[in-house]
Amino acid sequence: MDQLGDGNDIESERLNGKEMVRNSSDLFNKDMIREPLLRRRTNTTSQIALIGANVCPIESLDYEIVENDLFKQDWRSRKKVQIFQYIVLKWTLALLIGLGTGIVGFCNNLGVENIAGFKLMLTSNLMFKQKYYQAFVAYAGCNVVLAVAAGILCAYVAPAAAGSGIPEVKAYLNGVDAHSILAPSTLFVKIFGSILGVSAGFVLGKEGPMVHTGACIASLLGQGGSRKYHLTWTWLRYFKNDRDRRDLITCGAAAGVAAAFRAPVGGVLFALEEAASWWRGALLWRTFFTTAVVAVVLRALIEFCRSGNCGLFGQGGLIMFDVSSAMTTYSTADLLAVLVLGIIGGLFGSLYNYLVDKVLRTYSIINEKGAAFKVLLVIIISLLTSCCSYGLPWIAKCTPCPADLHEQCPTVDRSGNYKNFQCPQGHYNDLASLFLNTNDDAIRNLFSSGTEKEFYLSSLFIFFSAIYCLGIITYGIAIPSGLFIPVILAGASYGRLIGTLLGSICDLDPGLFALLGAASFLGGTMRMTVSLCVILLELTNNLLMLPLVMLVLLISKTVADSFNKGVYDQILVLKGLPYMEAHSEPYMKHLVARDVVSGPLLTFSGVEKVGNILHALKVTGHNGFPVIDEPPFSDAPELCGLVLRSHLLVLLNGKRFSRERIVSGEEILRKFDAFDFAKAGSGKGLKVEDLDITEEEMDMYVDLHPVTNTSPYTVVETMSLAKAAVLFRQLGLRHLLVVPKTPGRPPIVGLLTRHDFMPEHIMDLYPHFKLHK
Repeated sequence: MDQLGDGNDIESERLNGKEMVRNSSDLFNKDMIREPLLRRRTNTTSQIALIGANVCPIESLDYEIVENDLFKQDWRSRKKVQIFQYIVLKWTLALLIGLGTGIVGFCNNLGVENIAGFKLMLTSNLMFKQKYYQAFVAYAGCNVVLAVAAGILCAYVAPAAAGSGIPEVKAYLNGVDAHSILAPSTLFVKIFGSILGVSAGFVLGKEGPMVHTGACIASLLGQGGSRKYHLTWTWLRYFKNDRDRRDLITCGAAAGVAAAFRAPVGGVLFALEEAASWWRGALLWRTFFTTAVVAVVLRALIEFCRSGNCGLFGQGGLIMFDVSSAMTTYSTADLLAVLVLGIIGGLFGSLYNYLVDKVLRTYSIINEKGAAFKVLLVIIISLLTSCCSYGLPWIAKCTPCPADLHEQCPTVDRSGNYKNFQCPQGHYNDLASLFLNTNDDAIRNLFSSGTEKEFYLSSLFIFFSAIYCLGIITYGIAIPSGLFIPVILAGASYGRLIGTLLGSICDLDPGLFALLGAASFLGGTMRMTVSLCVILLELTNNLLMLPLVMLVLLISKTVADSFNKGVYDQILVLKGLPYMEAHSEPYMKHLVARDVVSGPLLTFSGVEKVGNILHALKVTGHNGFPVIDEPPFSDAPELCGLVLRSHLLVLLNGKRFSRERIVSGEEILRKFDAFDFAKAGSGKGLKVEDLDITEEEMDMYVDLHPVTNTSPYTVVETMSLAKAAVLFRQLGLRHLLVVPKTPGRPPIVGLLTRHDFMPEHIMDLYPHFKLHK
């Protein structure tokens, strides 16, 4: 069957006549495929979600332009006004993505600030009355109720909405379409589950889910219309293809980052550096335009809220951590301290990724038992988090309020640096100021400058240890959860701790050390450099820190890379998503293209019998079939091109058959339009079961030439597999035809698909390479 990576076309070939030479039982054995991927590290190349552990089919995406006769006829007949319509619609959709993502990002913050604000004020009021047990019950109870609501949404409505969503978006932009990752239900749960989860006090963020949310909004807008909802405007049909949808989803991912951090340039660079596998100049402009729209929308909405129309919405808004500093120079001691921070960030980051990997493998065993177990796990983690947040501040001692403060101390409302907790009047609890705040306010407190003596070293150490551990065990439960905020919190904690320790020899403010610590931990876990640097500078509004942030990111990434991969790359592997790396593996240099394909293939003639096509579609799951012209249509067998499964289904459904084996392409060109073969949105295209072919029609013939891609990408059989892999990834292919080097042989040797480049497939064919992996 055509398996994985290529929608089922990953096991691309291996048919002997009409029988399969290899049915790849090791990949499709039902007993094995039910084994959770995280327990047995044999890649089935089937989606097995960390949350849900459901085995779902994975489809590769057709990013390649299919240059058949219908396509050429369509482009020749397009008028200037139609081309203008297409260009206008691309920019219009980019505008709508920016508007939609900006509004959702603002509503996320608005919801979190108000829900969490009510919960924290209720707790504070009870604490002020010295009703400590009632305060804990109220705090933990609110957290559990919110957590259960988020868990139920995620476990029962859209399991694909769990986790960050960034690995799935990366996989989609790499050419992998896993089940339901951009569905409307996933978007709904991602938005509301994220608000509920963050409000529940979990150590997680809404930034990662915002990237997924932006991609879902873009996917929804890029469906090319819908007959069900009567959205059949002619212009929308231009987007009924994976290529344009990919560009829109790239814009959506960038818009998500821009909405989460209010960092438009950082969003563009995130899409370029981390998300997209394929880029071009025109896409850069549209992505930048989208993120600019997000920034304008957020600015307008925040200005509206400053008049007090948004309840408990914080003054910081979406510029979460405004760090200002008059410092313009740094000494050698400062640079050495930054070097140490970078090394620590690399070590802590690689350890964090290792532990997250182990926890996710464990959670998959629990989550596959059913939705009820997922919700139960959410409740357990919620109670544990509540106990830590409420219990640990009791360890800290009360501190007298500084005399020269411009702000209120102790803080009476939910936000602020100086939480009273159980302390007497005129005193504050520094640990409570971090734990009993929203995550955004806690980070703002850690980043604050001019507060060298606000936090005790012991409090910073306790907070770092708790956040580090809670962040690890929280990611993987059945709620939308981002990794940015836990990592920033933990990094800022140890950064401020080191800054306080080195205060006598360094000129940098502890708040700036907190920023550098967050940067080092982000670099150590996520392994991004340029985009992270710009995001941090945009969200802190401190350009003077650019050289130090660059230095600490480079050091932490270099140190962490010597231990393991980035956290998102690890999750891609855990989910069994067949992601194509930008570089080839070393062992691929010892193989050539023909080594991983075998024949003869299942091919079609240029004019093929209807019964043969229908049989092939029923017994295989292949997405593409080579078409070979034979006498009398050519002097000798020659490769005509490649025909797609979806195009064959439309052709058979149209029933333009002939009783004789003749070329009837002109009739087909008159009957069909290029848009008849456009890819339907959300997998709603024709299926084999929809065809109604009579016995009489089974013996008739159909001309495949008009729908055959006559210019598929081909490589010679002696090309190294390493070179073929890089070519396959850079061009965003789904099929790569392998042709013979010498004449006098069949015109095609095999067909390479995504599955053929997967390490598990190659190691299965050549086990001795395991020693050199």
